[in-house]
Parts: sequence; C-alpha cells; structure tokens
Amino acid sequence: MGYKTILAVLDSTKTARQISDFSIALAEQFGSHVIGLHSEAVAAMPLIAPMEIPDPVAVQAMQDMAHEETRTICRLFEEAGRREGLSTEWRSFMASSGLGKAFVESARAVDLIVAAQGEQGSASENRSELETVMHESGRPLLLVPHILKEPRPIKRVLVAWNGSREATRATFDALPFLKQAQTVEIFSAVNGENMDASRALPGGEIAATLARHGVNVTVVTKDLAELQASAHIENRLSDASIDLLVMGAYSHKRWWEVLFGGVTRTVLDSMTALTLLSR
Repeated sequence: MGYKTILAVLDSTKTARQISDFSIALAEQFGSHVIGLHSEAVAAMPLIAPMEIPDPVAVQAMQDMAHEETRTICRLFEEAGRREGLSTEWRSFMASSGLGKAFVESARAVDLIVAAQGEQGSASENRSELETVMHESGRPLLLVPHILKEPRPIKRVLVAWNGSREATRATFDALPFLKQAQTVEIFSAVNGENMDASRALPGGEIAATLARHGVNVTVVTKDLAELQASAHIENRLSDASIDLLVMGAYSHKRWWEVLFGGVTRTVLDSMTALTLLSR
C-alpha cells in the first residue's frame, strides 16, 4: 500500500520549487506518478476613469504576467521530475477565481494532495481554497510548512486522536507513512476526571489495530486541565522531534478553526512539521 498518484498544488512561484521537491521525494519513496497542477487566474478587467471604459492594454499586461508565472512554475516542476527520472505530468488551467472545478476533479483521482502551508489567518484566500479542495475531493491533504525547505525522512509521527470519524479517516489515510515510520505516537488531550473514570486508555484500541499492521506505536495522553490541546500538541511536536502530524478535519465549519477540539488554527499557523489532514 502506498501513494501511487500524488497531486502537487503549485499555486505560486514562491512555493513551487519547495512543493515540487517534496512531491518528487515522496514519489521516490512510494514509486508514485506526480501531477503538477497550477491554476492561472484570469485577469480582472481594469476600468479607465471617468467613463469606466475597459483598458485592454492593462488586461493584456496582467494576463502576460500570469502566463509567465505559469511557464516558470511548469519549468521548475518539470526540471525536478527530470532530475530524478520519475513519472510526472503537468496540468494547468485558467480560473476566474479560486482553484475551480477542474482542480477538484483532478484531486478526486489521486491518493494524496501536497500543498504549501498557506498564509496565516482564517480569512486567507489560499486556505479557503485548500479547504474547498479537501472537502470536495475527499482526499488527504499533506501541508508542507514554510520552514521546511528540503525534504527529509518521516521517522517520527504524531497522530492527534480524539476518537472522531475524521481522526479515524486521517489515521488510515496516513497508514503508508505510519508503516514506514520508526515511531508513531497516538496522542490524546482529555479531561483528567473523565480519563480516571474510564478503564479504557484513550487511543488504545486504534493503537492495537495499527500494531497489527506492523506499526511501531505508543499511546500518550495529556490532561486538558494542565494546558490547552494546541499547547500540548506544539509541545509534543517539539519535544519528540515529530516529522509528521496527522489530524482529522471536521466538515461543518472551516477546518483550520475546528480541528481537534477547535485548536488547529494555532497549530497550522505555527507549523513545524508536515501535517496530513483528512475528513
């Protein structure tokens, strides 16, 4: 089992090389075909005051800039694929706003979507677009943090576990990573009183299931009375030198606001590890 078709979201020249390199590295690891996908924005129609007449010269200049960005991103992606001799494919399309229907249709036919962390803040445009892709495609999304400039092996994984459907989906979507990792930690932040009253260890059953897949798994539980869940997660990411964080994404609100008990906007804004999200 592995990720045999990977979709690299190449939305800007700023992150194109980073996402290309990470996607190609994953393709080497899993023997994958990589699709580089770019959405070229259709230039808005500038108006000339005072009669508000459309300015075709300005429109053409803006569209030429967009075309040039597309060519640059395509070159970066194709160079990365040729360098490693892997199976790659380039796709680009034009959209008046957002990632568009064609993007979602492409995403539905892949095993894994790889994209950049995105801008901070719940109202950022690219986070809203990624939310749409993940919700509409039904495929797992791997976010690459800004601070990771070069791919590195995924040896230590943290699964943020709260027993929900979304966390379950994310855990099994991440199974190819989990099986190859040196250590996998099932992490839960719970109310200490409820934990004491229950005989069942939070995350214990999913850990047993993963162990049957050959995953080297441990279970860690922290008390919400000590710290908020976001602080617990950030501490674990740092203390355990985590390479990959796995989390579930709720479907009824914006995912960066409500994941894992409503704390994930903080986690995503301060990402230090690759983060896999599913719903």
